[in-house]
Amino acid sequence: MINGERTIARPLRWGMVGGGRTGQVGYKHRTGALRDGTYQLLAGAFDLDAARGRDFGTRLGVAEDRCYATYQELIAGETAREDGVEVVSIATPNFTHFEITKACLEAGLHVICEKPLFFTVAECDEVAALAREKGLIVGVTYGFTGHPLVHQMAAMVKKGMLGDIRIVDMQYTHGFNSGDDTGAGEAVKWRTNPATAGSTFVLGDIGTHLYYLSEVVLPHLKIDKLLCDRKAFIPTRAPLEDHATVLTHYDNGARGRLWVSSVNAGNMGSQRYRFVGSRASVEWSDAHPDQLIYEVQGEPNRTLHHGMPYLEEESLAVDRMGALHTEGLGDSWANIYLWIAQAIDAKQRGDEAFLSSHHYPGIEAGTEGVRWLENCVRSADAGAAWVDYQ
Repeated sequence: MINGERTIARPLRWGMVGGGRTGQVGYKHRTGALRDGTYQLLAGAFDLDAARGRDFGTRLGVAEDRCYATYQELIAGETAREDGVEVVSIATPNFTHFEITKACLEAGLHVICEKPLFFTVAECDEVAALAREKGLIVGVTYGFTGHPLVHQMAAMVKKGMLGDIRIVDMQYTHGFNSGDDTGAGEAVKWRTNPATAGSTFVLGDIGTHLYYLSEVVLPHLKIDKLLCDRKAFIPTRAPLEDHATVLTHYDNGARGRLWVSSVNAGNMGSQRYRFVGSRASVEWSDAHPDQLIYEVQGEPNRTLHHGMPYLEEESLAVDRMGALHTEGLGDSWANIYLWIAQAIDAKQRGDEAFLSSHHYPGIEAGTEGVRWLENCVRSADAGAAWVDYQ
């Protein structure tokens, strides 16, 4: 169980690019990073509006002279200091991720970046090579996979408790983009503009969470081919989609279905995962993250609760609150940030043995998310055709 004890020698000196007062995700990053004393927020370029960013940063407790106007100024200012930051989180629109990540790595700084990581697999490969050359960590904030029962599902699959996996059924939907974009805020505008969002809207924005969680639970399954059908129900969002369905054939013969939508009117936002094997099935939703439905053929259905001693050690090891108390998204983000901090600490100490077995969402996870998006777009643009996974 995680109880706040230090797992690295000292807090990492940490800075942020983006994540300011008007951003949607900055607080999630800070909630996760500051939970366990593994990071200390010392600097930031929080906002395109320098004055607003400086005011916000000082209200977070960052020294005024370390609240920078741009990420370039942050890198220059911090690398010139003996006590400068050593890791930077990037919580900015998609189109900026590549250039900021590269600049940080070239300056010798570890990076924690929002998803989807970049626009192309080629960009991911370039950054992965640079990170290897510099001996640096790139983490990706797939913030939902820190929930303990996600790792319970992974352990059950690994130990054969479900049998051979046959069906993968996933959805992440909400209704907050059901109307047109008249008067929409900047967070909606950049997500629906190909120049700033990339080649997808909901597939990249929320679909990649589904895909990565399925990789955590089912690491042995590889995609053989897929079919992606996508649509913009609000025409001004085209060519990007606000609704998509992806059918998948896996290399073991399993079949998958994935549904993402931001026009599921009335839905407040929910993820659902069902993994069906030859012996049993499990089902989990982030709407009820403390419960896992376990159904064995021919036996009564069971509802498993987080933090209970009957769970697998892989789940109990990442539990924070204990069985009597609810765990939420902040706890999941805290796990993600803790795992990345442990990876950075190990890299700094040269402990490659630890890194070889340590779980965290890194550059490989970010790359595979972008690869999945490229294949989805290729299928959709071919008229929702089956395509071999590349």
